[in-house]
Amino acid sequence: VQLQASGGGLVQPGGSLRLSCAASGSIFAIDAISWYRQAPGKQRELVASMFKNGNTMYGDSAKGRFTISSNDAKDTVFLQMNSLEPEDTAVYSCYAIAQHLAPYHFWGQGTLVTVSS
Repeated sequence: VQLQASGGGLVQPGGSLRLSCAASGSIFAIDAISWYRQAPGKQRELVASMFKNGNTMYGDSAKGRFTISSNDAKDTVFLQMNSLEPEDTAVYSCYAIAQHLAPYHFWGQGTLVTVSS
């Protein structure tokens, strides 16, 4: 499984941004795709997850502001981020877990989101 994240950039506080995570390879084996973020000097944190059955889960920082979704082909996962704050500045990375496909954990490269006026 290969993951390609895109969509990061500079946005003003209160603005919106949509990130994309394109998956390729053995997509059928993916059980969930998640977005994580890591700000400078901080630990990596879970932003949102989408499971194979369509269920979603959000980290506390994302609730009410971010939405995770996928396209019909289930090969791209989006993270719609609204009401962005400077505290959302971080490198956002996508991650996939596939319980039956070694090495089971797959990371894409990160995309930088900077929220600043």
